[in-house]
Parts: sequence; C-alpha cells; structure tokens
Amino acid sequence: MDTLSYKTISANKQTVNKEWVVVDAKDQIVGRLSSKIASILRGKHKTNFTPNVDCGDNVIVINAEKVRFTGKKMNDKQYVRHTGHPGGQRFATPRELMEKDGRRVVEYAVKGMLPKTRLGRQQFTNLYVYEGAEHPHEAQSPKSIEI
Repeated sequence: MDTLSYKTISANKQTVNKEWVVVDAKDQIVGRLSSKIASILRGKHKTNFTPNVDCGDNVIVINAEKVRFTGKKMNDKQYVRHTGHPGGQRFATPRELMEKDGRRVVEYAVKGMLPKTRLGRQQFTNLYVYEGAEHPHEAQSPKSIEI
C-alpha cells in the first residue's frame, strides 16, 4: 500500500497559488454575492485549503453600485458606527452609503463574513471593489467568474 498518498498537505506562504478573479456585481443580491466572495478570499474552494494560511485568491468586484437588496432593506437596514466620542453613535442606510460611495456596501458585507483576526484583516486586503465596469488590474490577467 502506498502510504505517501495518505499524507495531509498543508499550504504555506511559499506553496500557495494565488490567482486573480473578476466578479460582476450587477443585479446581484448583496448577501449572496458577499458570501461567495468571502469564500473565495479565504480559499475554501481550493483543495489545499488551510485555515491558518492566506491561500485565497485576489478578487476584483466591478459594478458595485448596481448591487441590490431584497425586500425593503435598501431603506430599512441600518449600519451602525461609532466616532469614539460620547454620544458618537452614527446610523446610515444602504441608500445613504451608496450615494456617498457605492463600494462601501459590498466592502462592509464581505468584511463581516471574514474572520475577525489578523488573518481575516490580511485576507480583506485582497479585495478590490470598483463602482464602474473598469478596473486597473488588467496586467494581472484576471479570469472572470459567474456567481
């Protein structure tokens, strides 16, 4: 019996194979899109997934301002932040965030689905969100995926 085939292979920083992928967010539901993106950022779709190593791909999201919510969440959902000062709690709806910066809704959703650790913060830096259909990462020759 060949016992070498039963060895568990753990990825490390040198052996991981990071790719670039493009995701079109046009007319996609925010939560469903974000859960797929978070999974790709973590690398859970790869056979050599290792939970303590950044083995995920770099994800480029285009058309982020054209995402949609189901139901009345666009007006009723609230994002809460705090300025750090007494009485500094601030609320914003997705509609208000989209008017200021169309990328924030997708970024907040994906960030909330990643681990709250040093590794999760490092994996979040592999996400690139753009409002329009153009992105400056053509040199990396990313492949387009459908979600």
